[in-house]
Amino acid sequence: MTFSTLMVCMRVGGSNAEPLAVAADVAKRFGAHVVGVAARQASAHAFVRGAGPLEPHDYDPKRFAEQAEAAEREFRAAFSGAEAHEWRTQMTFGPAWEFVAEEARAADLVVAATDGEPMFFPSGQADVGDLLMRAGRPILVAPQKASGFAFRQALVCFKNAREARRALADSLPVLKAMARVHVAEIVEAGTADDARRRLADVRAWLKRHGIEASCDAVAGGAHPVRRLSALARDLDADLIVAGAFGHSRLREWAFGGVTGELILRSDRCVLASH
Repeated sequence: MTFSTLMVCMRVGGSNAEPLAVAADVAKRFGAHVVGVAARQASAHAFVRGAGPLEPHDYDPKRFAEQAEAAEREFRAAFSGAEAHEWRTQMTFGPAWEFVAEEARAADLVVAATDGEPMFFPSGQADVGDLLMRAGRPILVAPQKASGFAFRQALVCFKNAREARRALADSLPVLKAMARVHVAEIVEAGTADDARRRLADVRAWLKRHGIEASCDAVAGGAHPVRRLSALARDLDADLIVAGAFGHSRLREWAFGGVTGELILRSDRCVLASH
């Protein structure tokens, strides 16, 4: 199992340094083909669909073409030494994430970036929250100021739910490449023994895939996100793996408390699946 094709979700009209740096390191490690994708939704339709209005120049086709060309140049410069890369772009009538999600059929992993804003911030750009829910592929989210991806330490945030199991399976290629893997389950008082039995199964399953992992049932208390973030800092984790929970079109909340906050606020890469 490997990542043979990566897709990079590119911003138009802004820098893509972080997702490109992360994608370049991952592509090099796996010898992967890389596809760059850029899309923007026309403003009038965005307003009708509830995404919010944009400034007139943001949905001018000529301006979009210029911005998309700049994004393409940035993409091709990042992979100038690689032959296996291609570019796809479109101005859409529907949400931009729909185009990117459909294009994700060509990829094993989608690399995107978050700016720390709410994932449903009004924009014609591809929404990371909706993309994660609809792409059918894992999303590797690059944090702000990311300068690349190191294959040293991964923290897997586990719970006995479909989304977490999906994320664990989707992350197998990168977990195999990591030097160290730690699996943690946040537990409430009196449930640690059950969690340890689940984690023993996870550890044995990973070992059969050639991955040696340490596992721990962690008391979450009132602030499980803070506990996981602190654990990631203690481990000096390069990657957090988490399942994404929730419903894509609920603006109030996309993923549930733990994964949403991890993706929005994390200062390290997050691989999430739904």
